[in-house]
Amino acid sequence: MTDAAATKPSSPKRDQLLDTAWRLFYRDGYHAVGIDTILAEAGVAKMTLYNHFASKDELIAAVLEKRHQEFVGALNAALEKSGKTGAKRLLAVFDWLEEWMTSPGFNGCTFIRAVAEYPRAEERPHVVAAEHKQWVIDYLAELARAASLKDPASLGRQLALVMEGAIVTAHTFGAKRVGRLARESAQRLIGAS
Repeated sequence: MTDAAATKPSSPKRDQLLDTAWRLFYRDGYHAVGIDTILAEAGVAKMTLYNHFASKDELIAAVLEKRHQEFVGALNAALEKSGKTGAKRLLAVFDWLEEWMTSPGFNGCTFIRAVAEYPRAEERPHVVAAEHKQWVIDYLAELARAASLKDPASLGRQLALVMEGAIVTAHTFGAKRVGRLARESAQRLIGAS
């Protein structure tokens, strides 16, 4: 994944813009939030925004890249904390997923929303979101490979589909039982491998 968020030098104002933009985008959507709203909420001047980001799309891409890094960190920390190994480590991903989907403020997946609002594959927010989703598939496949499961690449794709379906279902209907059902589905797929 390209990582402009990590390669650009950090500054308090840049971080404030990224954090404010993400909060507003996550709550209201990417197209619904204007630059002026972000600037007013962040308490920074327009010049500051454009010193750090060439356009709103670049700001969105940087927000997504930062969220990806936070996602990776949170998932890795949860798996390490679980102490699980082998196939149980894959199931720990679904325990973490359920915890996230039932947390206060859950409003779906910011990457799914980016693809929905930027449907053309060449649009920068779409590219970053697709890279994140591919990372998830590859990560799940690597966990399956480490557990010596059969056809880990295919299993990674299947488990990612279960995750995506769970996230969308939880966002649409509420998270009650969705995480548990996703984990049960994952357990069946893993058991068949």
